Amino acid sequence: MSQPNPALAARLRTLRKESWSDVVLTQKQLAEAFGVSTGLLSSWENVAKPVTPPPPRLEAYATFFATRRSVQGPKLHLLGIENLTDDEHTVRKELLAELQALRGDLDDPPAQPVFAPSSLWHFPPNQDIVIVCAQLPEKYRISYTDPSSPDFVNLYTYADPDALVELYGHIRACNPASNVTFRTTDQNTTLSADEYTAHLVLLGGVDWNPQTRALLDRVDVPVRQISRKGDEDQLDSGFEVTRPDGTSQMFSAKLRNGVLLEDVAHFYHGVSPLNRKRTVTVCNGMYSRGTLGAVRALTDRRFRDRNQAYLDRRFAGADSFSIISRVPVFDNQGLTPDWTLPENRLHEWPESSLT
Repeated sequence: MSQPNPALAARLRTLRKESWSDVVLTQKQLAEAFGVSTGLLSSWENVAKPVTPPPPRLEAYATFFATRRSVQGPKLHLLGIENLTDDEHTVRKELLAELQALRGDLDDPPAQPVFAPSSLWHFPPNQDIVIVCAQLPEKYRISYTDPSSPDFVNLYTYADPDALVELYGHIRACNPASNVTFRTTDQNTTLSADEYTAHLVLLGGVDWNPQTRALLDRVDVPVRQISRKGDEDQLDSGFEVTRPDGTSQMFSAKLRNGVLLEDVAHFYHGVSPLNRKRTVTVCNGMYSRGTLGAVRALTDRRFRDRNQAYLDRRFAGADSFSIISRVPVFDNQGLTPDWTLPENRLHEWPESSLT
């Protein structure tokens, strides 16, 4: 058994740089072919501080570098295993065995997505939990956010206070022996080392919460948020999903004349890339009702049990998972999404069948 192996990182880097002498293959190009961020792929090749790729990614490496056809054509692509020739299958099998041997088994099992029966929000006792919200940009604040004001209220500087209040109370109730804190962040305010390596819960999207983008760039999830460019209907913003075949699909909120009819939320939970004995959870929406909906999916007493049961059944054994769901809006009120209804689940990862 071994810790994350620098030899594996070096081998992955060598595969990319030296497999074909006449082909210049950048990290960005390979990341796009695999449907991951450049930062994540770079961490797999980082000999000084390697991050171990999950087994399915080693399979992707073996498939990609088993055939020169991966780099032929106008765009790099990952062939389906069924499309490999007999000789390519042999190369793939040998390369995969080599990479798996370098990966080995990790000494200590990583944190699991579900720590206690029927509640994702239960964590082991005496482990710190940090909830991170975006800081509301100054142009949206009122006078009460001025520290010099007699009526100063610090919570008014938080971008998603309704989601924060809902989640903080629930996590405190579920984890009475743990230190649960919350704080804001912006482009100029980073977390401390202790906060980065605690159980992290990130509220809100990439527009105002830079930690959400930074963390999602380091995990193996095929979802990225396309930021809104304004406050009107944005057909080119939403959550973009990269499919295993390289195609992409956008899931966007629905507005009419500036009125939100339906939001879309992204819920991600998995092992933290900063401390594999802790977790990171993202509750994110295109608008604030989506963020609140992502939170209430597992806090609302009328929906949380059925939604948790669905997670336990659908993602049993997974180290990480992701759901993009509709968040209904009725009479300007965001409603809790029911994940047991197929029409509410726009995208799930890992997908139920992987090639």
